[in-house]
Amino acid sequence: MDPSPDDGVAPLAMTAGDADDVSVLVRVSGPDHPGITADLMTVLELVGAQIQDLEQVLVRGHLTLAAVLDAGGPAERLAGAVDRFASERGLRVEVAQVPAAPTRKGPIDAVTVLGHGPGDALSPGELAAVAGAVAAAGANIDRIVRLARYPVHAYEFRVTGADPIELQRYLGEAAAAHRLDIAVQPEGIGRRAKRLVVLDVDSTLIQDEVIELLAAECGCEDEVRRLTDAAMAGEADFESTLRARVRLLAGLDLPAIERVRSRVRLTPGARTFVRTLKRLGYTVGIVSGGFTHITDGLAEELDLDHAVANVLEVTDGRLTGEVLGPVVDRARKAQLLGEFARAEGVPLSQTVAVGDGANDLDMLAAAGLGVAFNAKPVVQEAADTTVNVPYLDAILFVLGVTRDEVERADTIAD
Repeated sequence: MDPSPDDGVAPLAMTAGDADDVSVLVRVSGPDHPGITADLMTVLELVGAQIQDLEQVLVRGHLTLAAVLDAGGPAERLAGAVDRFASERGLRVEVAQVPAAPTRKGPIDAVTVLGHGPGDALSPGELAAVAGAVAAAGANIDRIVRLARYPVHAYEFRVTGADPIELQRYLGEAAAAHRLDIAVQPEGIGRRAKRLVVLDVDSTLIQDEVIELLAAECGCEDEVRRLTDAAMAGEADFESTLRARVRLLAGLDLPAIERVRSRVRLTPGARTFVRTLKRLGYTVGIVSGGFTHITDGLAEELDLDHAVANVLEVTDGRLTGEVLGPVVDRARKAQLLGEFARAEGVPLSQTVAVGDGANDLDMLAAAGLGVAFNAKPVVQEAADTTVNVPYLDAILFVLGVTRDEVERADTIAD
């Protein structure tokens, strides 16, 4: 299709010297094969063109290569050389005038969009809703990149010129209407420099609430679950409810704790998430309102760098119903995030916290990026972003890590 005036380009009908603020756009597309880019650059060199901007993308074996040029002489000579190049290789080519690149004003944001699950691709309507939200915020989409097709479909939109509050508002409406997870982060070096990730454990790193598994061993599961639900929803003080729940476990023996440890289930994608972060040079820790009898084993199994949880008092091989030392509650989790960051020499702005319950709120607020993972409503409302798919490794895409990078990290390590 030929360029139209609405595209911001015009048919080629002048030489490069006719206006100082006009450049030439060359766009080549067609089946990819080795050597296309090198050969085109050689043609451009021979006609004396100077490259002002260049971008190339490959989608399912179909190449699109676009260059904005100073023609370096008669634009018709450039057009003729490029036409011959494309004809010899069976490619489609467009050559047109474009205005000089406008100076972009306003922030640059990375908008990450996660789909619903494996094989459930984002529909054109869902992507239209995201793009419409960006437009409604007065912004422009500069680039769209697919991050992953597994375990969920994920795309990243590079957005320029948005009012941050308006962008969050319109994207939030699109996310709610289409059941999407959409994360907005300022683009730049700070985003990819986040070097410390700290996770909650129960219902985040693992699928279970350990204290409920322990309660099932001594027949008080319903009462413990009621107290747990109240604490996680922010309806009751965490420390007082924890101590009340632990008292109900008094007399439980160590073999019962071992049975619980054997039944703990990692969240799908947890191993991939931690393994990939470690291979990319991140430090990974856990902070838990649960118990060291479980978290110590998880830390060893996953090669975690930091792990802190509550310590159950044991006498004569049985739980006394008391907790030793300070309770790992909401405030303590945020404090531990800071301690881990200082120990690793990482500023808080370069940390990521992941959690699901009200006792994670302070930690999520203190981190550079707080992620609510399948979280309670109060947490989803407060966190920087939400992830509501059952795969922990989907958070990698929010961090800008692609599925290809995950697989390359595995290949290099193997």
